[in-house]
Amino acid sequence: MKPEIAELIELSRFYGNNTEYVIAGGGNTSYKDAQTIWIKASGQPLSTLSESGLVALNREKLHLISEKQYSDDPTVREDQVKTDMFNSIIDKGQNLRPSVETSLHDLIRYKFVVHLHPTLVNGILCSRNARNLVKQLFGEKALFVPYIDPGYTLFKKLESEILKYRADFHSDPQIILLENHGSFVNADSADEVRKIYEEVISAISNHIGSTGEIEELPFNPVLCRVLPALRMLLSGDKPKVIRYRNNSLIARYYQNQMEFHKISLPLTPDIIVYCKTRYLFIEQSSTPEKILDSARTQLPRFLNEYGYLPKVIVIKNAGVLAVDDSVTSAEAVLDVYEDMIKISHYSSLCGGTKTLTPDQTEFIDKWEVENYRRKVSQGATKGNRLEQKIAIVTGGAQGFGAGIAEALFILNVNVVVADLNEETGSEFVSQLNNPDARNKALFIRTDVSDPVSVKNLVDITVGAFGGLDLMISNAGVLRAGGLDEMDPETFTRTTGINYSGYFYCAKYSSEVMKIQNQEKPDYFTDIIQINSKSGLRGSNRNFAYAGAKFGGIGLTQSFALELAPFRIKVNSVCPGNFYEGPLWSDPHTGLFVQYLNTGKVPGAKTIEDVKKHYEEQVPMKRGCRLDDVVKAILYIIDQEYETGQAVPVTGGQVMLG
Repeated sequence: MKPEIAELIELSRFYGNNTEYVIAGGGNTSYKDAQTIWIKASGQPLSTLSESGLVALNREKLHLISEKQYSDDPTVREDQVKTDMFNSIIDKGQNLRPSVETSLHDLIRYKFVVHLHPTLVNGILCSRNARNLVKQLFGEKALFVPYIDPGYTLFKKLESEILKYRADFHSDPQIILLENHGSFVNADSADEVRKIYEEVISAISNHIGSTGEIEELPFNPVLCRVLPALRMLLSGDKPKVIRYRNNSLIARYYQNQMEFHKISLPLTPDIIVYCKTRYLFIEQSSTPEKILDSARTQLPRFLNEYGYLPKVIVIKNAGVLAVDDSVTSAEAVLDVYEDMIKISHYSSLCGGTKTLTPDQTEFIDKWEVENYRRKVSQGATKGNRLEQKIAIVTGGAQGFGAGIAEALFILNVNVVVADLNEETGSEFVSQLNNPDARNKALFIRTDVSDPVSVKNLVDITVGAFGGLDLMISNAGVLRAGGLDEMDPETFTRTTGINYSGYFYCAKYSSEVMKIQNQEKPDYFTDIIQINSKSGLRGSNRNFAYAGAKFGGIGLTQSFALELAPFRIKVNSVCPGNFYEGPLWSDPHTGLFVQYLNTGKVPGAKTIEDVKKHYEEQVPMKRGCRLDDVVKAILYIIDQEYETGQAVPVTGGQVMLG
């Protein structure tokens, strides 16, 4: 790798991971020498840019775009320009698309060009006083360009402006500020780019002055009953994900229609790409019923007028909701819209806000280049039925629970890991989450024997994702012992986790699932208890555990009857012994060691003898494994006809009669 390319990547990641400069993967960077320009490919985020995300183009071929005469028809012209740009690519096998701004980057004589959309910079560029402010703050050091539609027309406009600047000042501008768009900083070294950007931000910050700290505001509990219903109202064949945000800045603009109007129209192209052009405001917000009545009335009107359902909903005294197909794309919508609120606020301090005109907005919304960028940034879907659904796994930090959570996450499910072990759970979730994933894992410390804790778990899940599709009640505890050994406290604790915990999980998750079903009556959801073979037959000197598990089957059958009208399926999975897990195989405290030491298996001389004794009791000659349980769970979710079942996963050790 050329040292300059390494510098470009480092510079790109530096700005890409700083939300003051880049929101939702926007911006562009390039480096050039005499023959070649390397530029970030369209749709590739700066935050994780690597050499494979850069496109190298032949500069001599690229210069033809400046010299050629293209069609007057904008659609035909953009296609012609795109073809010539593709013909300039050196390695066409990369299957990457160079940025639409490539010709502009090539035009600027400096080696490094960094195009960003800093919030503070756009605060003045989206103001009615933008030209004067740029002149006041930067003088002749900066080139100000009034708004013009991106693409070839922007390139030609900038070409003429840069050539004029070059003639006047015998150099290219190191700062280019585009009205209602963003900034270009250009230099021959990465360090100089950073220095100039720091000076630009400092000058604008000093001009605007202190705007106060933005404080997070509490989650409005009214949304616990609103979000699941809204999620269904806004979903088609596949359920949407809803992300929520509320803070002191947002609160300035959701008090009434007049304030909302200030953040109701797009200010920059990125806002249109991610959030579309219109946003919904719900003013009647004192109760869940009023919010939902307003939504049921306004959504059909919105769809009829604009041809799409809103991606952004602002609810009075509650916050902003972002709705999209995945948690990552919904988060991007939320980030970009909040950035627009900040820009609107800053521009109001700089002489008033200047929104994009309807014609400018329509051009961006329909522009093929931006639709391509939107598509790439959202990523490809895997096409499975669980894609972006929302699941809770209790006892999900380790053992079977962690295995189930990981298997669901791999299938692009948004997974909430609930467990008492905060350290292990948080570490596990951090391992699941990665920058390339379109779904998200979340850890919530939960005691399933405490109804308040379980209700809190469900409420946080709804607040994080907008609803709930799958509750897996897996948390359990095994305390073996005969009647002479078992004390009442241990019995109560065992029952509280294994039996009552399942009741709490079903109670609070079904409340959310019912709300979803009311808005979408054909929508299926699932409650699955991870039971045990001990729930299908008695277990010697293990009655506390077996009794709770037997009771769990009774709960499953009863819940299934009650919840079937709401398309909530309730089933149990009954695994056999997990011989590979720590309960059995721990070299110090595992049951194999205990049984060897106590002589429970006559004639056994080693741990392997004990293990073989128990495996011989299973017709399939092995213990239950995680994959066996996951397959049973996926079967239960996939079918829509069975409910109230206890599905044995015991290798034939327990057979239902």
